[in-house]
Amino acid sequence: MIDKANKKIRNAADKAGDTLVNSFHLLALFAIGGTIVWAAVFEFFKIVGQGHASVEDVLLLFIYLELGAMVGIYFTTNHMPVRFLIYVALTALTRLLIGMVNLEHVDLLDAIQNPHYGLLVITGCILMLALAVLVLRYASYKYPSIRPYVTEVTDINDTDNTEEIS
Repeated sequence: MIDKANKKIRNAADKAGDTLVNSFHLLALFAIGGTIVWAAVFEFFKIVGQGHASVEDVLLLFIYLELGAMVGIYFTTNHMPVRFLIYVALTALTRLLIGMVNLEHVDLLDAIQNPHYGLLVITGCILMLALAVLVLRYASYKYPSIRPYVTEVTDINDTDNTEEIS
């Protein structure tokens, strides 16, 4: 009798805990998504106020777009694609590289005689991240993850219902 009461209490606590965690998860995703939209809109109006947009400004808007896409994908699938994080990093490094080139106005002959190591480091990082995306894309193509697609409780033991998730 006491074991049965303990199981009922434990089940109720588990359901309440799951509900609280899921509610916090959804609230946090909406807050992050709203913050991204707010920041992107603020940046857009700042660009409009300037009267022109630089390449750096456009790349910043692309960063906001990728972050929004990440939140949307995570919201619908509960999976965070690592590739999107790398895309954001690639775009941020490209923006930084363009800013450095625009700031220093490095001539090609001058860069050969007096190497600017900052430019080389940023370029090397971009190359490494691009190779990481290549490896991830190849690995997900060559070794796709297959998970069961469950539509009803009775489908759990049915092995014919599978779909690829990449």
